[in-house]
Amino acid sequence: MRIILASESPRRMELLKLMGLDFVVVPSNIDEYLPKDVSTEDLVMALAQQKARAVAAQYPQDCVIGADTVVELDGTVFGKPHIPEKAKAYLHRLQGREHVVYTGVAVRKGEYEDLQCCSTTVLFAPMSEAEIDWYVATSEPLDKAGAYGVQGLGSIFVEGVKGNYFNVIGMPIPLLYRMLQDAGALHVKRI
Repeated sequence: MRIILASESPRRMELLKLMGLDFVVVPSNIDEYLPKDVSTEDLVMALAQQKARAVAAQYPQDCVIGADTVVELDGTVFGKPHIPEKAKAYLHRLQGREHVVYTGVAVRKGEYEDLQCCSTTVLFAPMSEAEIDWYVATSEPLDKAGAYGVQGLGSIFVEGVKGNYFNVIGMPIPLLYRMLQDAGALHVKRI
């Protein structure tokens, strides 16, 4: 049985390597269905589930990991901005405030499926217009949920993290470890 990551995210790949996992990458390449009128927790779990199920259908003997990360502030969900104007708008709203990062994780092996969500509160520093312009010009914010990378240049603007730091990068490592153990994908016995 192999462990398959249903994502091409370089950050998620780094985190799985950090865990010492031997895994392969098979992107889900799905058109995501966004459920309406659900909590942010349910939204990220549904998206993670869609990704894991799409890949697991092709590899039913393997253990597939799907994940999705978003940022929420005042009931508004921020995904990846993709364009500078949207990144600037996100950073204007986040600067000087606390927000919550949610990551949904799905682990699927055959008919077995486990869905979990991790949330982490992040305090962002106040930013000047010049700092926002400079940071967006680096392009780092364009492919990150919430328009910042806590593990990159964006770290200079993160004043505090309450909860799992790795969740902010895109994969709550302790949670994934337990989920993989419960799925029988790891050989280390849990206490």
